[in-house]
Amino acid sequence: MDNIDVHINAPLIEECRKGSSRAQYMLYNQYSRAMYNVALRMLNNREDAEDILQETFVDCFRNIAYFRFESTFGAWLKKILVNKCINHIRKKKIDLKLTEELPESADDEDEETVYDISGIIKGIEELPDGYRIILTLYLLEGYDHAEIAQILGISESTSKSQYSRAKDRLRNQLTKN
Repeated sequence: MDNIDVHINAPLIEECRKGSSRAQYMLYNQYSRAMYNVALRMLNNREDAEDILQETFVDCFRNIAYFRFESTFGAWLKKILVNKCINHIRKKKIDLKLTEELPESADDEDEETVYDISGIIKGIEELPDGYRIILTLYLLEGYDHAEIAQILGISESTSKSQYSRAKDRLRNQLTKN
């Protein structure tokens, strides 16, 4: 746990628990940009990301009494956001496309290849939803495969294989362009 985050935010969190809109506004300003970026990477849609961001903060402030300082406020908020993104995807009945369409990755690939960052971002956005979500959760958000499996309701081995396939697909997209 990051003690700096806890000490800095503890007074704001206590004020939020008392209903202070000023404290809520300060926490929102502190975390909204990062949380929006997470939502955008997961949902790949600006309007949906904005909606989920707002819902996340509404739920956060409604349930802030349950925050126990067992993790950083940012980690707690991010968990709420990720769960909301997953629920949103499920509600829209987006097929996670957990298919067998790509072979397992080749371990002899040259890992030193350098790609343009804008090409990588575009490539990630073009991945099928299931691949993009697993790649984002693992590579960009730092979740391990056990956590991803639990969040998505899949097996850990499925998470690992889909992550591998997502990397392969992204690598193929980047080498074609």
